[in-house]
Amino acid sequence: MDEADTLFGGKSADTNEDLRGLLNAGHQRNRPAIRWDNNTQSLDKIPTFAMAALAGIGAMPDTIEDRAVVIRMRRRAPGEQVAPYRHRRDGPALRAVAQRLAGWLRANLTLLEAAEPPMPVEDRAADTWEPLVAVADLAGGTWPTRARQALTVLTAEADDAGNVSQRVRLLADIRTAFATLGNPPAAPTADLLAALNGDPEAPWAESGPNGLTGKRLGDLLRELGVKSETIRFPVGQAKGYNRTAFADARQRYCPAPENPSTGVSVPPVPTSIPQVIPGTGHVPVTDRSVPRRTLTTAPGTR
Repeated sequence: MDEADTLFGGKSADTNEDLRGLLNAGHQRNRPAIRWDNNTQSLDKIPTFAMAALAGIGAMPDTIEDRAVVIRMRRRAPGEQVAPYRHRRDGPALRAVAQRLAGWLRANLTLLEAAEPPMPVEDRAADTWEPLVAVADLAGGTWPTRARQALTVLTAEADDAGNVSQRVRLLADIRTAFATLGNPPAAPTADLLAALNGDPEAPWAESGPNGLTGKRLGDLLRELGVKSETIRFPVGQAKGYNRTAFADARQRYCPAPENPSTGVSVPPVPTSIPQVIPGTGHVPVTDRSVPRRTLTTAPGTR
């Protein structure tokens, strides 16, 4: 699906919810899309499990990116050279590679179906990447480590690019706001709003004509189990938040890293794994020119 940004962005965002629902349902087996049929007065269950590839400029909806392997592309810098892709010349060679891979995977399907590879991520990211890591483990050699490094880096890039829920972002920014205020035991709502709306790199100033409001802040935090209180401050009583009220939510959703590291951490990889097709070696990978788009390969990777 090319130019997917035109389907999920701007005025189209609210008119393609059915399509987004189909893509989301197709992420895993046995999760059909459900639709009410007025003619028969019954529910229709539509099988949707399928691989899908979406290309577009900018980000896709969070519910789609959360179920996808996201590859963010950049324009080539001056001096960077890549081999051009020619469909007539390169297509047959790539189809031959695909056929070899399909034959090899089919012969090892029983092993792959039973595979439970150790993963450096959890939850939905692990669901999305697990089949790819299982294939890498089956290939052996350097592929298991390379696959886990790739998933760690690409998952982190997706989070850094904004694929983080609004409430998790709010918790992290409130932590920063308390630090800006000197880490007091409690802070008035007005002071927190001023710090949040005053951060030029945060989205809160664009939450409305006057930025994030006290009511909207309360609504977002209430769903995380955090409530405002009437607190006595040196200047008098005011609505505010105790810093300890955020402890449980932070621990669950955005714990501070205890030992930051610049390296990529991957779990141990099994060593007794069948290798690639005997006598053929590893399939070579060649960098190719890619369009200057954000490519999201989604869903159906399980």
